[in-house]
Amino acid sequence: EVQLVESGGGLVQPGGSLRLSCAASGFTFSSYAMRWVRQAPGKGLEWVSTITTGGRTTYADSVNGRFSISRDNAKNTLYLQMNNLKAEDTAVYYCQRVGSDIVQGQGTQVTVSV
Repeated sequence: EVQLVESGGGLVQPGGSLRLSCAASGFTFSSYAMRWVRQAPGKGLEWVSTITTGGRTTYADSVNGRFSISRDNAKNTLYLQMNNLKAEDTAVYYCQRVGSDIVQGQGTQVTVSV
């Protein structure tokens, strides 16, 4: 069974940091580009960042310079390091397998508030 499981979310103050993880199973993780997307309350899905199989990374303008995506193919795990968090980063964060059949995890809640 193809599965993605996110973890690492929580409540953090503005300016704080969190590291999200996404554990993949049921497919050859190293063969797929992966990405993070998020959904803020009352809004649609927003793309955050993508990492290719070769490790090339791209970011949305809203997070560029603050977030860093990475992957550990030996551990079948995708990461998102989030620094200098802002209130507008509050959302449910999902990891996705990129491809013709998109696979998405259940999400992890990130809340940035005083």
